Amino acid sequence: MVKEAARDVSGGRLESSEYADNFSDYHPPLNGHEAAVESDRCYFCYDAPCTIACPTGIDIPLFIRQISAGNAKGAARTIFEENILGGMCARVCPTETLCEEVCVREEAEGKPVKIGQLQRFATDKLMGEGMPHPFERAAPTGKRIAVVGAGPAGLSCAHRLAMHGHDVTIFEAREKGGGLSEYGIAAYKSVDDFAQAELQFVLDIGGITMETGKALGRDITLDALAGAHDAVFLGIGLANVNALGLDGEDAEGCEDAVEYIAALRQASDLGSLPVGRNVVVIGGGMTAIDVATQTKLLGAEAVTIAYRRGQEAMNASEYEQDLAQTNGVTIRHWLQPKALVRHDDGSIAGIELEYTRKDGGKLAGTGETVTLKADQVFKAIGQQFDDGPLAGSGLNLDGGRIKTDDNRKTNLSNVWAGGDCVRSGEDLTVVSVQDGKIAAEAIHATLSA
Repeated sequence: MVKEAARDVSGGRLESSEYADNFSDYHPPLNGHEAAVESDRCYFCYDAPCTIACPTGIDIPLFIRQISAGNAKGAARTIFEENILGGMCARVCPTETLCEEVCVREEAEGKPVKIGQLQRFATDKLMGEGMPHPFERAAPTGKRIAVVGAGPAGLSCAHRLAMHGHDVTIFEAREKGGGLSEYGIAAYKSVDDFAQAELQFVLDIGGITMETGKALGRDITLDALAGAHDAVFLGIGLANVNALGLDGEDAEGCEDAVEYIAALRQASDLGSLPVGRNVVVIGGGMTAIDVATQTKLLGAEAVTIAYRRGQEAMNASEYEQDLAQTNGVTIRHWLQPKALVRHDDGSIAGIELEYTRKDGGKLAGTGETVTLKADQVFKAIGQQFDDGPLAGSGLNLDGGRIKTDDNRKTNLSNVWAGGDCVRSGEDLTVVSVQDGKIAAEAIHATLSA
């Protein structure tokens, strides 16, 4: 422990106008003229690499051609046919490493067609004009499906099942639906309560009931759901955050980045959110980038991301890393946490980090250390699946997550799963949406047989 000035953590570091500016829409939407000009840049490729790169298989050249022809609502329908959460994905998808990375324009000129912004233009056009839902529900089948989790995977699955005429009940542990779209992304990526508008858009297909405040293992059990429904879909995400493995990790100021982002997302007054003068974030993924960037935008003076490997190994895209650094975040590589430094009262004063290197292909500490002052240390080194709520269900796990086949079917006769909670899951919203869609089609085929 060390004797220093007390931790400097407080809210209200900025003027209210600064919060509004800092957390405004980071990518303002294209207007009609801008969308028309950008859509004309598309070559409308046959066997388009952008479509192949899209996890949900959206026919990207088709929807861009529709925009070019002045049919933005038709373009939106093309998008929603494959990705009912296309509006949010347009905001949060790492298009720079998916569809735009393989765009022919990117290959030839280093400047891809702005596919993500065009997708947002089309979906916002349809959703923002009070248009009827673009899809009609099929005749009721009488089949009942339980969907656990109102995140991207669960909502995608529920919508597709409802469209096929099945009755769906979504059970959500939190008080609001939306999952990571509501609680887990940077606030400047989705403004104006868009996650809730999109949730309502999904529910508008009809045939879907949502029960909030219902947690698996506490209020409901998998056995009971499977017994009372024709099928169950689990989209329960990852509940536990990985620990740093350091003594004193429960000290005041050593915080969970996921929880902090959720609190920020739900704050009605950003000035009320306490932030340190000096912040250190441990991790190299999108959560690390999001919490670091947002604490800087909340008024932190010095924000440092410490990552144990090199820049090329970071899970966050190069674009997101650049965004953080543009906002004043320092990213330091080849550093791993060694010890927490604490004040006499036990609260966080800083963190000692050890330099690392590659040794025979493995990561090793060098013994050399550096200590960074910190009022807050955020843990952003990944999340784990919590299998506690599934105890005794007989559900097979693999690598700490739910094991499924290619149709997202588990080993249980009427249970499917998708999103971050499954073994093959990738931590992308668009991949979760695809999981939900695949599972829904498999459930529909099974119930229709």
